[in-house]
Amino acid sequence: MRGDDQQQGSMFSYRSLEDRVPQDHPLRGMRTMVDAALAEMAPVFEGLYAKTGRPSIPPERLLRALLLQILFTVRSERQLMEELEYNLLYRWFVGLGMDDPVWVPTTFTKNRDRLLEGDVARAFFDAVLAQAEAKRLMSSEHFTVDGTLIEAWASHKSFQPKSKGRPNSRKKRRDRHRNDGDDDPKNPTVNFHGQKRLNDTHESKTDPDARLMRRKGKESKLSYQGHVLTENRHGLVVDARLTLADGHAEREAALEMLADRPAGRRLTLGADRGYDTEDFVAGCRALLVTPHVAQNTTNRRSRIDGRTTRHAGYAESQKRRKRVEEVFGWMKTVGLMRKTRHRGRRRVNWVFTFTAAAYNLVRMRNLALAG
Repeated sequence: MRGDDQQQGSMFSYRSLEDRVPQDHPLRGMRTMVDAALAEMAPVFEGLYAKTGRPSIPPERLLRALLLQILFTVRSERQLMEELEYNLLYRWFVGLGMDDPVWVPTTFTKNRDRLLEGDVARAFFDAVLAQAEAKRLMSSEHFTVDGTLIEAWASHKSFQPKSKGRPNSRKKRRDRHRNDGDDDPKNPTVNFHGQKRLNDTHESKTDPDARLMRRKGKESKLSYQGHVLTENRHGLVVDARLTLADGHAEREAALEMLADRPAGRRLTLGADRGYDTEDFVAGCRALLVTPHVAQNTTNRRSRIDGRTTRHAGYAESQKRRKRVEEVFGWMKTVGLMRKTRHRGRRRVNWVFTFTAAAYNLVRMRNLALAG
C-alpha cells in the first residue's frame, strides 16, 4: 500500500550520532588519528588559555572543524558554521551533539586566531607525523623536495609604488592611474601598460608580504611560495614551510628543511632540474645529502655528473620524486590552497602547514584501507 506523505517531524530521535555514521565511513579512521594527535597536544593547549574566566570553544573542536573545512573544500567559516547546523556527519566529527548550538562565525574566527599564537599547526603536523613513524610508513633516508606558488589574497590594483611618507600619496597615485571618464570611482579601471613594476619599488597595500612573481609561460601574480619535503616510500610530507616568493627561495628552504633532519646517516634528495645549481648541490653535499637532482643541460653544464647518475638509486629517485606533485595537486584542488584566503606570511604559513597535516591524514587513512 502507498505510504502517507506526512510533513510533521518527529519530536525525539532514538538514534545517536555514533549510530548514524557508518562503521566503514572514511572519516572514522581519520577521527581516531586526529583524536590521538590532539591528546598529545594537551600541554600546548593548556599554555594558550587562562586558568580562570569564561570557557572558550574547545581548541580540539576548532581544529576538527578546520580539518573538515579542508577535507570537504568548504570555502568560508560562515559556510562551515551553516553546514555544522544541519550536517550530522560534521557534528559527529567535530564532537558536537545533536542539540548543541553552533558557534557564531565571528566568534569561531576570533578563537581560531588564538591558535596562531602557539604555533598549533606545527604541533599538530608533528603529532600526525609521529603516528606515521610509529606505523613504519616513512623512509628515513630517501626524500624529495619541491616548491609551488600560492596565489595571495590581493589584486594587481593593490600593487602600488611604496609610500614616500606623504599622507595623501596613495590617493594621488590612484587618481593618476584612473582612466578618464571612469564610471566607478570606488573600483577604478587601472592601466599598468608600459609601467615597470618591481618588488623593490612596489608593494601590495592589501598584503605587504605578497610578492609579484610568475612561472615560465604564465602571467605574474602576487604570490607566496610553499615548500614541502616528502619521503619516498609513501609520499608523506615530512616538512612544510612557506616563504616569500623569490627566485632563490626554493633552494634555500630545501637546505633548511634538510638541515633539520636527524643527523647520522647518509640521505638522498630527489628534485627537479630547477635545483641543479652549484650552490644547492654543494649545500646538499655539505649536509651529507646525495643530490639526486634532475640534470639541467639547457645552455650549460649540469652540476650532477656520472658519479651520481650511474647508480640505480638515482633513477629510482627520479621516478619517485613525481609524487610530490600529488601533494601540491591535493592541497590546491581540495585543500583550498590554490589561492589563499588569508593575508600575511605568518597566517598563510599556519594554514599551509595545517593543510599539509591534513594531506598526511588522508594518505595514512588510504594506506590503512589498502593494507
